[in-house]
Amino acid sequence: MTHADLAPDRARIVDRAVDDLVRGEARWAACGLAKRRELLEQVHAATAAQAEPWVRAACAYKRLPEGSELVGEEWMSGPYPVLMSAAALAATVHALEAGRSPVDGFTVRRAPGGRVAVRVLPHSVYDRLLLSGFTAEVWLPPGVDEETVRASAGLALRRPADTAGVGVVLGAGNITSIPILDVLYELYANNRVVVLKLNPVTDGLREVFEHVLAPLIDVGAVRVLTGGADVGSYLVHHPKVDHVHMTGSAATHDAIVFGAGPEGAARKKAGTPLLHKPVTSELGGVSPTIVLPGDWSEADLRFQAEHIATQRLHNGGYNCVASQVVILPADWRLKGRFLAHLRAALSDAPPRPAYYPGSDERVAQACASYGGAERISGGRVLIRDLDPADPGPAVSSEYFAPVLAVMELPGDLGRFLDAAVRTANEKLTGTLGANLIAHPRTIAALGPALDAAIAELRYGTTALNAWTGVGYLTATATWGAYPGHTLDDVQSGIGVVHNALLLDNPERTVVRGPFRPAPRSLLHGKMTTSPKPPWFVTHRTAATTGRRLTDFAAAPRWSALPAIFASALRG
Repeated sequence: MTHADLAPDRARIVDRAVDDLVRGEARWAACGLAKRRELLEQVHAATAAQAEPWVRAACAYKRLPEGSELVGEEWMSGPYPVLMSAAALAATVHALEAGRSPVDGFTVRRAPGGRVAVRVLPHSVYDRLLLSGFTAEVWLPPGVDEETVRASAGLALRRPADTAGVGVVLGAGNITSIPILDVLYELYANNRVVVLKLNPVTDGLREVFEHVLAPLIDVGAVRVLTGGADVGSYLVHHPKVDHVHMTGSAATHDAIVFGAGPEGAARKKAGTPLLHKPVTSELGGVSPTIVLPGDWSEADLRFQAEHIATQRLHNGGYNCVASQVVILPADWRLKGRFLAHLRAALSDAPPRPAYYPGSDERVAQACASYGGAERISGGRVLIRDLDPADPGPAVSSEYFAPVLAVMELPGDLGRFLDAAVRTANEKLTGTLGANLIAHPRTIAALGPALDAAIAELRYGTTALNAWTGVGYLTATATWGAYPGHTLDDVQSGIGVVHNALLLDNPERTVVRGPFRPAPRSLLHGKMTTSPKPPWFVTHRTAATTGRRLTDFAAAPRWSALPAIFASALRG
């Protein structure tokens, strides 16, 4: 894009921001590890101070009423993960300062397929209490040994003076922590100074973000810009910009890299991009939830139906990793009861405005594609009985709207699991996240075959009896697509973010959670005290619990725990 393509006053603002960063790169290079840790601690303190206005601004553009329990989502997906990430990154920097590997103190084990797995959750005693029953591991690719993992963790922080130029972060418009987390990753993992261009729907957060990032802005390492696609295009093509990172859809990615319309499609086919600089991305896709057959109680059916409704409806359905296709065993005797509970959970979830641009049009497209699509209260849509042989756009188009589809596959437990994994890998577009739900007795019956199936799933995060969103909230986990995508077949993106241990070349994150909440889990012999998770859309005290969790992340202390547990249990 040339200067003539952008209004001169806007071009001057962008040029000034980029020039500031070109000069600021030397100041960032001069920041040693101790200074970089200090800056993270300042960002942490600024985030705590801005948490209330942050949530208020997020609720304003998402049109959430002040008294809604859905406000809890904004606490838990806004300031909370930024507080956790800043603290975890500071711990990584501190380890490197002391001459240790960031992995020291974390459990490392062997995983299927000759892999090494780093247990990142639980790590602290607080993790074990607040997330009892949940675990997360980062798996490295086959053939990478433990010594290499420890020696390479830290990425660009191992050479802080060797900076990598100016990077652009094109911020997301849905989850408000994404822009800040992406900026921190560019700075600390990749050693690039950053200009953050906000998605226009989040412009109301600019003041909050500038307060949060003020320590990094003051040192010359960050600038924040607003504007539309014209500003974004001018910025990514700017001759002084060295790298671009974006969050969004594959279609937006292709428009940025190859251009829009028929000419862009022709360039993509020819492999001749318009943008000639490295691009990393976290994109969406069609995420599956695979339900394994088992002898579930009525309470199990109801709880897991609410679980899947949350996977679809959290943040109104406007999540890159929202579940879109439920893969059910056709021969499961409880299938009908489960579908009844699932429909009820979708219907009974709290209503909310369709705040994200284009949502209503995408819902209409889904209904037009499937004559049997059922419109449910609150603008939700349930599509039953996808034909496995010809499933249509539900498996190839990310709706980014409250639309959920169901596909049934035949076979006993083993054959169904194999077919479900194959379908998820081969028929569904995208590789960001996949969920599995299985009764403890089913897990025991499958034994190593279940671990092998998890290893076979080609997704950046896989969750068993948990939502992949837990991986997003875990600062030391990785977040991004399964590795191996290219610019002309980007799927769910290239590269990872979060990854506070700064592991080199991670393959995936694997999350596991409890099948039942407390106290029912205790009645069935599982020593987990986790109640219904506060991110469930049906949680009755999510707003209070989210606020208290954020307050705890700002200042971890034993005295805060009883109030968090009391609020969570009431939910």
